[in-house]
Amino acid sequence: MPASRSVAAGLACLPTVACRSLQPGRVQMKTASLASSFAAQSKPSSVPRWAWAVTPARRAFTTTTPRRHGHIEPPKPGQELYVTFIEKDGMEHKFAVSEGDNLLDIAQANDLEMEGACGGSCACSTCHVIVVDEDKYDKMPEPEDDENDMLDLAFGLTETSRLGCQVKMTKELDGLVVKLPSMTRNLQASDFQ
Repeated sequence: MPASRSVAAGLACLPTVACRSLQPGRVQMKTASLASSFAAQSKPSSVPRWAWAVTPARRAFTTTTPRRHGHIEPPKPGQELYVTFIEKDGMEHKFAVSEGDNLLDIAQANDLEMEGACGGSCACSTCHVIVVDEDKYDKMPEPEDDENDMLDLAFGLTETSRLGCQVKMTKELDGLVVKLPSMTRNLQASDFQ
């Protein structure tokens, strides 16, 4: 028996291979042995027979669904909530957002200068915002202890300061106006060595 056939026969007993389909969230099972992959390949006469027996099969191409920065979904028609950001230089930006979106994700999705060094886990003060309207500030839930601890580290702290990662948009906050501070402070362990 030629070498290519013995190798192909040995490969024919390989188990079922799981392959990802191009539809996100679905895994499709395919019974494909390397032997059938070898048989499907055309064999040019310039390549020795034994070389085809050891040539790996082509790999399947898979993709994943891209995620937009900030993970913000556009609001459904008629369910828009509006928030306005005032940048350091005084420029105002008004955005239509969905209920439940937080200010950090909204700012980052719209390329505003809000760092969010901790990724929104309430472990820094780089998403510090100042709520302009005190009535809107009073409609927000009270900040938790973790947020208050981080706000103590924020530059330019005011009575209406909040962390953007902790403020989620609700119908009561529709029309919210927040100001970005003139600078942020990002303390790291290396700052204390």
